[in-house]
Amino acid sequence: MKQLKIQKEIKDDYATTEAFNTLKTNLAFCGEQNRVIMVTSTLPGEGKSEVSLYLAHALAENGKKALYLDCDIRKSVMIGKYKIEGVDKALTHYLSGQATMDDIIYSTEYDNMYMVLAGPVAPNPTELLDSEEFRKLVAKVRGEYDYVIVDVPPLGVVIDAAIVGKYVDGAIVVVEQGTIRKRMVINVIKQLKRSNINVLGAVLNKIDETNSSYYSGYYKGYYKEYGEYKN
Repeated sequence: MKQLKIQKEIKDDYATTEAFNTLKTNLAFCGEQNRVIMVTSTLPGEGKSEVSLYLAHALAENGKKALYLDCDIRKSVMIGKYKIEGVDKALTHYLSGQATMDDIIYSTEYDNMYMVLAGPVAPNPTELLDSEEFRKLVAKVRGEYDYVIVDVPPLGVVIDAAIVGKYVDGAIVVVEQGTIRKRMVINVIKQLKRSNINVLGAVLNKIDETNSSYYSGYYKGYYKEYGEYKN
């Protein structure tokens, strides 16, 4: 297995570490059956990819074999944002028949943490994600990793999350503080539920650290239930 090099260091300051330890712990309380977890948001820019990566890293640090699976094949930012080197083949190569499953799974310099990157933008992303090849990939990694964290495009923009949701155990919604209206988030949750996707909770992201009513870190936390949004 080839190894990637993540040039941009994953932050390990106290606040970030504690926030993701909380997220990781609450995920465990959702039940050990929830191992393939999809992370989405309402709109672009809310930080779902960073939350996905950091969650995979936190799980790996806890001794779990964790895979970050980048399914944002419309507009992934991971390679550029984290200055990732060593990517030869990626998800779109596999889904379009240009690579095998083994070609696209990489180890990293972080123990127990593995990655599949999205690859070149595909002209038919919905078709590729709704394919037998994608189903087989999820089935393979489900059997080989303790956790698979699946990063998908914002559901408030495109339908990809509902398609990928057929193959996951549950979903987490990332919400940026102060930019997304409550009604928009409720609509995303309703869409997930209509697609029979188990909504595990949410991460409030990019919080205002000057507001003492919030947790003093970048990520607010994780909430298991959405009872108030059932209607």
